[in-house]
Amino acid sequence: MSRFWTDKIASLDPYVPGEQPQDKQYIKLNTNESPYSPSPKALQAMAAEVSESLRLYPDPNAMVLKTALANQYQLNTNQVFVGNGSDEVLALAFMGYFTNGKALAFADITYSFYKVYAGLYGITPKLIPLTDEFDIAAEDYQHLDVSGVVVTNPNAPTGKALPLTDIETILQSNPDVVVLVDEAYVDFGAQSAVALVNQYPNLLVVQTLSKSRALAGIRVGYAFGHPDLIEGLERLKNSFNSYPIDRIALAGATAAVEDETYLQNICDKTIATRETTVKALTQLGYELLPSATNFVFATHPEKSAEEVYLKLKEQGILVRYFGNKPRIGNYLRITIGTDDEMQALVTALSAL
Repeated sequence: MSRFWTDKIASLDPYVPGEQPQDKQYIKLNTNESPYSPSPKALQAMAAEVSESLRLYPDPNAMVLKTALANQYQLNTNQVFVGNGSDEVLALAFMGYFTNGKALAFADITYSFYKVYAGLYGITPKLIPLTDEFDIAAEDYQHLDVSGVVVTNPNAPTGKALPLTDIETILQSNPDVVVLVDEAYVDFGAQSAVALVNQYPNLLVVQTLSKSRALAGIRVGYAFGHPDLIEGLERLKNSFNSYPIDRIALAGATAAVEDETYLQNICDKTIATRETTVKALTQLGYELLPSATNFVFATHPEKSAEEVYLKLKEQGILVRYFGNKPRIGNYLRITIGTDDEMQALVTALSAL
């Protein structure tokens, strides 16, 4: 602790990303990255942007990307916001919509960055327990006296998805606050709430290029919502960093969004591999939650998750272990890799 730190810095409990060891080559099944290359069209677009044009600032409004996203979802560009990864979009939303002194409602087991943002902005979390089956129960989110509601759909790290009817129940029950739906994994099997944006002015849907479009390395995220909500995010962005998306990322992101065929192909492959992996792990005695994501959440009734995690790491396979966290301490989150990578995982688990 430095004597130059403010009390705010000292009080923070920062987010801890999945480990990225450099000591040897690993099969990385711990950070939910795509095992597949980005769209060739995206790679070509980014390569073309590496030119003398990099001396110029990028478009601060990222209009070419907003237009592509708006066209995809049949919205207007003033209903689209883009930022430096969905984490930045979430950070701005937390700052702008959830700091009025009331608690913010989200699940007790969900994306751990929400608690970090709450600590950063002085927001009190109102943790809503998942059910015994690890479901988000819409009835638990009705008529809350809170600053807002955050729902991750599909949820992470459990992988379970909510139907749109449940999202609507939450929206209708909390009409005076923003309901943020974080859809980082939606393309792998869940229903997107973007279809509800024109019906609910309090809905903000956040997505990312990091997962299904295999572009975690360029850090592009975006949000869809009523023009008033989007304008609020724009005001915050332009009071903090007017140029969050660089020229290379902007070109690649736009090409990736427009390449729907490639998106569908790699999502289909990921889903097929996921289902094969579920069957194989079940045969080995593991219990898995239903997944609508690019990962599975698994536990074994007779094996320690920590021991399995450590033995896999010894063999060059990384999975996500959550330590002694309540209710999920004996679970492993396993990213879906290629067929060969998942066969290597199954072989290693069989040997255990």
